[in-house]
Amino acid sequence: MSVEIANESGMDVDELILVDAATFAINRMEVHPAAELAITLVDLDTIEQLHIQWLDLEGPTDVMSFPMDELTPGGRPDAQQPGPSMLGDIVICPQFAYDQAKRAGHKPDEEMALLTIHGVLHLLGYDHATAAEEKEMFSLQNALLSEWLDQRQS
Repeated sequence: MSVEIANESGMDVDELILVDAATFAINRMEVHPAAELAITLVDLDTIEQLHIQWLDLEGPTDVMSFPMDELTPGGRPDAQQPGPSMLGDIVICPQFAYDQAKRAGHKPDEEMALLTIHGVLHLLGYDHATAAEEKEMFSLQNALLSEWLDQRQS
């Protein structure tokens, strides 16, 4: 599993937490262990520009995902033998995330891990456009985050 981090946010972020959370989620979702993922940390202006450009939505957001290969747990759905793939890119705005964590009463590192797991699930094809999709994705996201947090504490 290769997770590349580019911190362009101007903020100090514990990148090892992001790598650990992403690797944990990808392993639990049974993606090929040689898969690659890129995480870019950006400032508020950059995430807002991306939000407008790609989703036609005003204002900044916390996380965006840009899938490269259509993957599902276990690998590409059309592949006989799942192999390594480039999952895609996750873009996170630490400033937005830290403010969001404060409002929700979370630790900033936990919020960053949650957003990383959320981004990984989007790269694997999960979405929350409908109530049923939201229930499925957020239930899985919360289970993965809880298991990851439990693993870190033991």
